[in-house]
Amino acid sequence: MKKIDFEQITLRKEISSRGGGIEVSLDTLGFRGVRMTAYQNYLGGGMLGRVCNDCSRKGWQNNGKLSAIAEQLRMYFHFLTNPKGTWESTTYEQNQSMAVSAY
Repeated sequence: MKKIDFEQITLRKEISSRGGGIEVSLDTLGFRGVRMTAYQNYLGGGMLGRVCNDCSRKGWQNNGKLSAIAEQLRMYFHFLTNPKGTWESTTYEQNQSMAVSAY
C-alpha cells in the first residue's frame, strides 16, 4: 500500500507527553464517511502504552485495506508522540509490545 499523508486527512489531533489521539477521514482513500483513530494511553512513570486503533466501520479489522491503513496510522501517531532525538525515544516495535492501559 502506498504511504498515506495523514496531515491532509486529519480531522482532529491531540498530542502530549501523556499520549492522546488522532482522527482521520478515510473519504479520499475509498471509504466514504468512514473515520479512523489512533490513540495512546499514559501508563505512568513516563511510559506511554501501545498505540491502538478504532474505526467507525464495523468489522474493520477483517478488511485488509483498512487494517493496512490502521498500521500506517499507528506508526504515524507513534512518530508524533515519540520524536527522534528525545530521551524517551522507543522504537515502534518496542512500543507495540507495551500494555494498552495501566488499569
